[in-house]
Amino acid sequence: MTGLQIVVVIVAVVLSVAAAGTIYRIAAGPSLLDRVIAADVLLAIFGASLATEMALNKHTDNLALLVVLSVIGFIGSVTVARFVAHKKEDA
Repeated sequence: MTGLQIVVVIVAVVLSVAAAGTIYRIAAGPSLLDRVIAADVLLAIFGASLATEMALNKHTDNLALLVVLSVIGFIGSVTVARFVAHKKEDA
């Protein structure tokens, strides 16, 4: 097994464990904010796996998808933050 294959296996294991943890948090999160943050983290994990695949295969075919995922995650986080801030002002 080459060094690159070992790194790929380690990265795959780490991303899989992280994805499993975030899926658990989405399912069992005590609040809506926990679930939304976990969904944002899951998008980041998916983006990291796409970037890893592009680096491994030395191509940029999925770069547009990675940018779109990043923008969706950013817009979603800002929207939830504004919603939570607006709810706290009303209380």
